[in-house]
Amino acid sequence: MTTPTTQGNYADINGLHMYYEVHGTGGTPLLLLHGAYSGIGTSFNKVLPGLAAKRQVIGVELQGHGHTADIDDRPLTLQQLADDVAALIQHLGFENADLFGYSMGGGVALDMALRYPALVHKVALASVNYNNEGLYPGFMDSMASFKPEFLHGTPWHEEYLRLSPNPEKFDMLVRKMIELDLNLPELTADDIRGMKVPALLIIGDSDIIRPAHVVEMFLLLGGGVIGEMAGMPNSQLAVLPGTPHSTLMERDDLLVPIINGFLDAPISDTNA
Repeated sequence: MTTPTTQGNYADINGLHMYYEVHGTGGTPLLLLHGAYSGIGTSFNKVLPGLAAKRQVIGVELQGHGHTADIDDRPLTLQQLADDVAALIQHLGFENADLFGYSMGGGVALDMALRYPALVHKVALASVNYNNEGLYPGFMDSMASFKPEFLHGTPWHEEYLRLSPNPEKFDMLVRKMIELDLNLPELTADDIRGMKVPALLIIGDSDIIRPAHVVEMFLLLGGGVIGEMAGMPNSQLAVLPGTPHSTLMERDDLLVPIINGFLDAPISDTNA
């Protein structure tokens, strides 16, 4: 078990000098994977205290985000970011870990659950789709015309300037993120159906992900049964009322008990 500290730690992973923080003690470690253009604080400052009260929580800052410097000639892809997180879990000496990912970080967590199932105990996925059909029509068109200057002066830009070892590289990060968004993996229903890691799916009712898509994911993961008759499935679904994508992580009043309850629930052999 790593030593609890809110001060920054660094691990040399796959060419990255990756920043992470350790909060709390006990239980299966929980890794937090942030959204695009954000760091640990911006994505998780509301929920982190409530999660760390029950378990060891490790906030991770991915390539080019927060305190973790970019690698100029390495593109950003969900697969590469997942490879980095898998290497970090092994670097920290954990047999496996729980994951909670939001938006981009949720895509990383989903990729890990599919490609590194032995390293993932449970996974909570907030605002995640498995293919572009999960997004509202026209959303990807807006990504194609996105420009770095659209984010200048925003809280994401200000945080980058404050935390990044290379504050002058913000525009390069945005261009890499546009490429990531335009080349997201197109997974199939069989890919999701074959995932054995218990998953908690979370969206806001006014999120960028279509509710019907998340319900479809839930069904593919074994949900949609009468619990009293078939037993409770290992995967769970939560739709937060009155919540858009941008403020989802501010709903600590709902997220903390939902996530803690999911992580504390026993895993059923009959619904694995």
